[in-house]
Amino acid sequence: MRSFIWRLVLLVGWAELREAQHSVVTSVMYYRRAQASGGMFFFTVNLLNRKSDLLIRKVDTLRKAFRSVQERHPFTIIAIVIMPDHLHTIWQLPEDDRDYAKRWNLIKGAFSRAQPTIDETIGSSRHSKRERGIWQRRYWEHQIRDDEDLMRHMDYIHYNPVKHGYVSQAGDWRYSSIHRAIERGEVMPNWGGYLADEGEFGE
Repeated sequence: MRSFIWRLVLLVGWAELREAQHSVVTSVMYYRRAQASGGMFFFTVNLLNRKSDLLIRKVDTLRKAFRSVQERHPFTIIAIVIMPDHLHTIWQLPEDDRDYAKRWNLIKGAFSRAQPTIDETIGSSRHSKRERGIWQRRYWEHQIRDDEDLMRHMDYIHYNPVKHGYVSQAGDWRYSSIHRAIERGEVMPNWGGYLADEGEFGE
């Protein structure tokens, strides 16, 4: 934890260290509360067509699919970013519930059913299983281990639009939970972030 604080000193400077520490402490407490009630997981979910912009073009449909599944199978979204062709998110599941696979199947299915069958390639394997050609079948899943792991993945999520060159500051991307974090005072409005590229994130 101490090494993480010193890294923040180098990134944001002494003048902003107190604000940065507040953000770290808030997230650490959030993680510890969440661990007491169930598992926390990071996910990367990709469209089959990695050149598509379907997720932001139909972002309201995607949000509706999330809300519908949350009502029937509750989970908390700790952080999320929706990119044109993929999304990253951290979920907190209820106590004694690790069935994120069911939730993803329902979300992906609800979103797919709302899309017309255009600009979509459906192979013979998918056709035989009555699958749409919208999502990749597999997705990246990682269980959050500790407070630093949580911070690293949250930073990766919020930095993703900058990483891919869509914006110069994370707060300029509309489809991100960073705005919620800014409103709560957990992240500075002009946070540029850094690329947490140590590890695998499923892209």
